[in-house]
Amino acid sequence: MNIGIIGAGALGSNIARAFANAGIPAVISNSRGPESLAGLIKELGPTIKAGTTEEAAKADIVIVAVRWVDVKRVLGELPAWNGRIVVDGTNAVEWIAPDSPDAKDPTNPLAAYGIKAVDLGGRHSSSLVREIVRGARFVKAFNHVDASVLAESETAGGQRVLFYSGDDADAKTTVRSLLEKAGFFGVDLGALDIGGPLASLPFGPLGGASFIKI
Repeated sequence: MNIGIIGAGALGSNIARAFANAGIPAVISNSRGPESLAGLIKELGPTIKAGTTEEAAKADIVIVAVRWVDVKRVLGELPAWNGRIVVDGTNAVEWIAPDSPDAKDPTNPLAAYGIKAVDLGGRHSSSLVREIVRGARFVKAFNHVDASVLAESETAGGQRVLFYSGDDADAKTTVRSLLEKAGFFGVDLGALDIGGPLASLPFGPLGGASFIKI
């Protein structure tokens, strides 16, 4: 199976680094076009290629690694998914400018980290993304830890644990195999409506949890 990564910020680029370290080929894209990724591609080596968002979205497994504010626009412009696997690595948070009123909001416990949670009206983020990518086999993964640690799947003498969840058993098996090939230890949290909220940042009980399988 081939792999596409939509988004080349901290999340997408560090997933690509983990894949490159394991020799897993992938196509990575961003909003500015393949030429803007020349430096990253040079760093990662021959297994990671730059492409357009449309090219990355044609892969058998498509990892969504864009900012929450861009999810609907980016994914809504893509053609039908036709049963391909979409892995949602997003979280419903927005970055706030240091000089904005939001940065000094005493009711926002995340202001010190430069982010705020998006009010989803009681829903969890992946239930919304799932609706945008109708026709895809949907799995939630890569979202519960700081993106910076994803570049190293093996650390402290063991494998970094990554949670995943979804409603399609075959898709989850495929994603777990990909995680293991990249050196991670995958833990299945069950159905999307159970595992998604558990592992979502910023307020999921397992959000931010960094476990190592020794």
